[in-house]
Amino acid sequence: MKKTASVFLAGALTLGLLAGCSGTSSQPAGSAAPSGDPAPAASSSLEGTTIKVGASPAPHAEILEVVKDILAEQGVTLEIVEFNDYIVPNTAVESGELDANYFQHITYMNDFNESDGTHLVSAAEVHYEPFGLYAGKTDSLDALADGAQIAVPNDATNEGRALLLLEQEGLITLKEDAGLTATKADIAENPKNLEIVELEASQLPSRLADVDLAVINGNYAIDAGLKVADALAVEAADGEAATAYVNVLAVKEGNENSPAIQALAQALCSDEVKTFMEETYGGAVVPVF
Repeated sequence: MKKTASVFLAGALTLGLLAGCSGTSSQPAGSAAPSGDPAPAASSSLEGTTIKVGASPAPHAEILEVVKDILAEQGVTLEIVEFNDYIVPNTAVESGELDANYFQHITYMNDFNESDGTHLVSAAEVHYEPFGLYAGKTDSLDALADGAQIAVPNDATNEGRALLLLEQEGLITLKEDAGLTATKADIAENPKNLEIVELEASQLPSRLADVDLAVINGNYAIDAGLKVADALAVEAADGEAATAYVNVLAVKEGNENSPAIQALAQALCSDEVKTFMEETYGGAVVPVF
């Protein structure tokens, strides 16, 4: 991923976390109980604990505000630090400045580990944000002219994902082995001679009016007030993206078993959070637990 300022090492499911809220290793004694019924022992042992988590403003920080109230009932303080880039939240977890972050999908985290030498792991798989293809100067796929411009994210994992959505809609065909890290160089067929414009992911909403269409990351679409229901096309819910791009709670390897992180992961995968996602984001944020 081209990581300019601007969201899978999963362990076994734990008895202390909901089925589906996976990515953690086995639960240590004194960690949180199953969702919806925090154990008194966990609350007692964590009383006075502060957990510092980095997050993108929407939807992650908004979701964490719900988690903040859940943890407060256990005597735990959740400190939410907002970021508008994809680099610092990861390096801050690696250095110990943050206890965790919640902004990225699993494929990006794995790519970051490989490119930057970090040691991040998933403590919980939380939600999926479907990519949407949004109208700019052209208001429908049928009206798309020859040579039209379509903007996509310029980082490796998200550009490939955007191109897969364009392929899903029959606008292009990718080389057979292009995979999740496809770039525009991997386009095998382009019958409309579409111009693929690579932009920093965070710039896509503000540049939407300058291009015919744009494929926009879920978090940036939400932040810009774009509704997935208004998108011209959305990733198939049963497609590869739903698992390859699940958003995770990321921690430094070795910390995923700590009682505080276990409690955080459980609160993040609680019924309260699931209801909040479903009632707030209109399908733009899909809980996976």
